[in-house]
Amino acid sequence: MDTKRKDHLMKLILAAMFLAIGLLLPFLTGQIRQIGNMLLPMHIPVILCGLICGWQYGLGVGFVLPLLRCVMFGMPVLFPTAVSMSFELAAYGFTVGFLYFRSRWKCVIALYRCMIIAMLTGRVVWGAAQVLLLGLGGNGFTLEMFIAGAFINAVPGIILQLILIPAVMIALNRTGLVRFSDNRVSTESAEN
Repeated sequence: MDTKRKDHLMKLILAAMFLAIGLLLPFLTGQIRQIGNMLLPMHIPVILCGLICGWQYGLGVGFVLPLLRCVMFGMPVLFPTAVSMSFELAAYGFTVGFLYFRSRWKCVIALYRCMIIAMLTGRVVWGAAQVLLLGLGGNGFTLEMFIAGAFINAVPGIILQLILIPAVMIALNRTGLVRFSDNRVSTESAEN
């Protein structure tokens, strides 16, 4: 098998693993919506998928994850939560993967820069989706609701992401499973 096909297969397998983690991780919050809204457990595997596998995989996993979880477990509720989260998580996966892949250096500073931009982009996309969906349903979505939902209630999850994701990336770099390099993150082992 040539290297390009092997790399593609490895990324597909990793994306499936991140999808599975995203389906299971919210069970740690006990399916309690308020805790899940604070800790944002589905965001972590989507961001990692975008960083490790690339923006295409991060976009796909991010879009499918909330909808699949809604169908399988009934949480989050489909309208408007799962639909708006699909667009939000797709924006997360796309933005973090796209920016990190194109980053000149693959280091912790670049990682934080890409994550923060992705977090802001994802929250703006979530807000836009909420405005559209709640506008269609006859309910309003105010600026106060956006600030509370996107930032104030999400502070614990944002802090968790800013600590956990770089720690995972550094650990994967040290084990050789993911390499920080001059031009891209490679999913090949350090020995190859």
